[in-house]
Parts: sequence; C-alpha cells; structure tokens
Amino acid sequence: MSTPADGRYIGIDLGGTKVEGVVLDAQLAPVARRRVPTERERGYEHILARVTALVGELQRQAPGCDRVGIGTPGSLSTRTRLLKNSNTTCLNGRPLLADLTDRLGMPVVLENDANCFALAEASCGAGRGHRLVFGVILGTGVGGGLVWDGEVWRGPQHLAGEWGHHCLDPDGPACYCGQRGCAETYLSGPAVEGAYVAAGGSRCSAAQIAVRAAADEPIAVGVLQGYYARFGRALANVIDILDPDVVVLGGGLSHIADLYSRGREAVAARVFNDELGTPIVANALGASAGVIGAALLTVPPGNARDPAADRPA
Repeated sequence: MSTPADGRYIGIDLGGTKVEGVVLDAQLAPVARRRVPTERERGYEHILARVTALVGELQRQAPGCDRVGIGTPGSLSTRTRLLKNSNTTCLNGRPLLADLTDRLGMPVVLENDANCFALAEASCGAGRGHRLVFGVILGTGVGGGLVWDGEVWRGPQHLAGEWGHHCLDPDGPACYCGQRGCAETYLSGPAVEGAYVAAGGSRCSAAQIAVRAAADEPIAVGVLQGYYARFGRALANVIDILDPDVVVLGGGLSHIADLYSRGREAVAARVFNDELGTPIVANALGASAGVIGAALLTVPPGNARDPAADRPA
C-alpha cells in the first residue's frame, strides 16, 4: 500500500444519478475531482465501464496509488459476496467487488455509501470529536451509517445503520425491498414529491416544496408537517436503540432548515427519555462527504486526518 509520504488516494462515489471521483494527496487534501452521469438505466455493464473509465482518469493525478475506495448503494452479502439492498437495482445480485477488482487491476475497498458519508463526517466534518456517530442520508433513498471511534461499524451482516428499511407502517406504501411502509417510502425525496402531488400540488422537486412551505403554501406545509412527524418517529427509534453521541444529516433533504427545529421537536416527542440530548446537525462536507469517505477507506491506519484539508472550498 502507498504510504502517506508518497501516495495519493482515490475515492469513488457510485450514486444513482452520478459517479463522482476524488484524489486526495498525502496530506488528505483534495487535488482532483471528476463527475460523470451514472446512466443506470443502461445497466450493470455500463456502470462498470463508467467507474473503470473514471478511475483511469483519476490515476493520472494519483502516482503511487495502488488501491481504490468505492462507496455504493447497498452492501456486499457476507454469504454470497454479491451486492444486495441497492436502490440502483441493476447492481443487486452482481459480483460488483470482484468485477471492479478485475477491471481495475488493483484491490478495491467497497463500502456502503452511507457508511462513507458517516466516516467522512466523523473523521473531518460535523461528527468530529464524537465517539458514536450516526450519519443519515435523506435523498433519493434513505440510508445511514455508524462510525465508532473513527471506524465504520458494519455489523456481521453488513446491515448496521440501515434505518431506511425499518417499518413505520406495515400497511404503508410498497418499497423496492419487498416490504411495505419502510422509512424510505416516507422520508426520501421521491416520497415527498409523491405526497405533494397526491395532496393536489403540481409535480416539482422536494427542494421546491420546501420553498413553498416556507412561503406558507397550505399543501406544502401539510406535506412537510407529515414528513416531520414520520422523521421524528423513525429517528427516535434509532436513538432509542443506539443512543449515538451525534446524528449528522446528509442528502438533498438535509437542506430543509426546519428539520433542525420542527423535525427535532418531533424526535424529542417520541424518544424514550425525558429530554432529547442528542445533537442533530447538518453535515459539514456537503455533497463531497461520500466521495471523501470512500477515499478515506484506503488511508493506512494511524495516518492523521486534517479536517481543514478534507473540507471542500
């Protein structure tokens, strides 16, 4: 493995709409970034080609790099070594780790994208200085990652942090995972957009719905009130079980300002305690957290992480 003195580190964030790559230098400062559309509708082989080409571009800026960290929706099955639980469904049941290792010709460290987000925020972002960090993704999907004392906690089945697929209502909407009423079916961006249309609103993005709610549009206000209530129930369940030191929110919906007031109040109303002492905070690294976390997967143990270097400009 490359050492901090001579190496650079490549990270890839394999998202549903984009594939982003970063090169960190020996001091863990970003020195190159690239982004291409995923085009997942074109299938598994196309995604493999996308990742392979992007890594090839980044290697020009990464002399001495001998492995790559990749964050992906879903995780590896410990039984089959195939990918599972990905909302980019063409990846499920496929030997993604083996295929990427073969195509790239070097070791690959594959990790759930929410775990990469949590690792970056715990190491050099809003969760820095806390022992148990729960990183939350609220975006196209709903995911989570756990970092304990600076290390990703995966669990023996690679399920740790998957709060998006605990059930809020067994009679609720169908989820791609095969269950009904998962937190993801209520708390994802598409869920907010669908609820708005179902309530009589025009089709628009979750960000636009938040803007309309801030302007006191009744339909948008009602949709987000329901959102905060379900967010409160879902996150209170997690806090009751884990009692993390901090919860860091990421993904597109983390920009909704009222999540940190009305959303927090909804959590406090449901948590099994006489108060909610858990900080619920916005991420510090923005959209770059996932890809930085992927690169950090390849950093040798003991290499100091400089939060100022990792923080994007």
